[in-house]
Amino acid sequence: MRYPGSLILLVDDDPNDVLFLKRAFRRAGVRQNVHVVRDGEEAVAYLEGTGGYGDRVKHPFPCLVLLDVKMPRKNGLEVLRWLRAHEQFKDLPVCMVTSSDENRDREEAESQGIEAYCVKPVAFDELVRLAEKIRLEAEEHCEKPDSCPSTEK
Repeated sequence: MRYPGSLILLVDDDPNDVLFLKRAFRRAGVRQNVHVVRDGEEAVAYLEGTGGYGDRVKHPFPCLVLLDVKMPRKNGLEVLRWLRAHEQFKDLPVCMVTSSDENRDREEAESQGIEAYCVKPVAFDELVRLAEKIRLEAEEHCEKPDSCPSTEK
C-alpha cells in the first residue's frame, strides 16, 4: 500500500544514532525527507497533528515510521500499540530500528504487524546495508519524492 507523501518519521532519542542513521541514509540513496522526533509522546503528537505539528504542510504525514524500542516517556512498543489501536493509523508501515535484540520485544513488535525488526549495527558499513533495506521499504510504501521541500530536522 502506498501512502501519500515521501516523509520518513524517525523516532529515536539517541542523537548519535540519529546522526549515523542519517549519514547511512544518504550513502544508501534514501531520497525521502526524514523528520526526527525524540520520544514516543512526540511521535504520537506528530502523527495526530497536535501541538506544534498541526500544520501538515510543514509536518506532512509520514509514509513510513522508524521506531526505536527503548525511549523515554513512551517507548517504541507503546507507540506501535497506539498506532495499531487507531483505525486511521493501523496500516501505517512501521519498521523497528533498535538496539534491543530481546526476543520479547521482537515478538511483540511482529505480533503488531511491523514491516521489519532491525537491530542497529555498530559498524557503519552494516548500518548502510540496513539503510538500503529501509530505502527499499520506503520505495514500496512512499510516493517518489520529486522536488519536495525539505522537512529534515
